[in-house]
Amino acid sequence: MADRKMMSGAWAVGGGLLVGLGCGFFFLRTSPLAFVGCICIGLGFGLLADAVLSKIRS
Repeated sequence: MADRKMMSGAWAVGGGLLVGLGCGFFFLRTSPLAFVGCICIGLGFGLLADAVLSKIRS
């Protein structure tokens, strides 16, 4: 069971990172720093979702 909990966290972090990457591509031509910011926000959202999911499942 511990492997499934770890995998769900990895999916949450990876999914948040990909969402941030996708949103960042819209801002890439206007500002490269906005692109990096979107990636950081997506990563933060994924880490936050991982924390919430691990709290709910335990």
